[in-house]
Amino acid sequence: MNDERPGTVHGAGGPRRGAAVTAPVAAHPRAEGLLLRPFEDADAPALIEAYRDETLRRFTRTPVGNAEEAAHWLGLQYRGRAEGRRYSFAVLEPGTGELLGNVALKRGTPGGEAAEVGYWTAAAARGRGVAPRAVVALTAWAFEVLADDGLVRIDLLHQVDNPASCRVAEKSGYAFQEVLTALPPEFPLDGHRHSRKRLDGTEHGRSE
Repeated sequence: MNDERPGTVHGAGGPRRGAAVTAPVAAHPRAEGLLLRPFEDADAPALIEAYRDETLRRFTRTPVGNAEEAAHWLGLQYRGRAEGRRYSFAVLEPGTGELLGNVALKRGTPGGEAAEVGYWTAAAARGRGVAPRAVVALTAWAFEVLADDGLVRIDLLHQVDNPASCRVAEKSGYAFQEVLTALPPEFPLDGHRHSRKRLDGTEHGRSE
């Protein structure tokens, strides 16, 4: 998982269930065996439960330990979408609606050539290929719907103490590019940058 560290773009109030968010992108990514949709206020309890996991907290920056913190986290997602800087999707189990994870496209500059993919997987859903499927779906979606907005490259960043994210990058078609030098105290360890380009011919997800 690498949703917020390194390379986070943070972006209060948000939509209630079923409410539309004003944003330039309406389509949702599609992944085999998963349901991806924008986060909703009703996801707060599941977020709090997911963030009880120590591993998830280790690799993320914004705490979600109670209702107030969950509302703040959701507000960041809503604001980021409205500003065109962050498109976050809840990754759900079809049928049950169980929250399996989060996948997000982060754009420091709307209209810029580069973006970053971030994600995390809930503890109970690990080992099932959730993260690679979600990342592949988001990648295809982003290159499809944001191509006319200038997007040509998506990076996946992680610290060297997170080998699971290296495996996710490889499974998702993100080639290793370089070692990123540590920037303490915020990023105390070196990192890896993996990337995919729009014209590399490897996108195999779709939007609905």
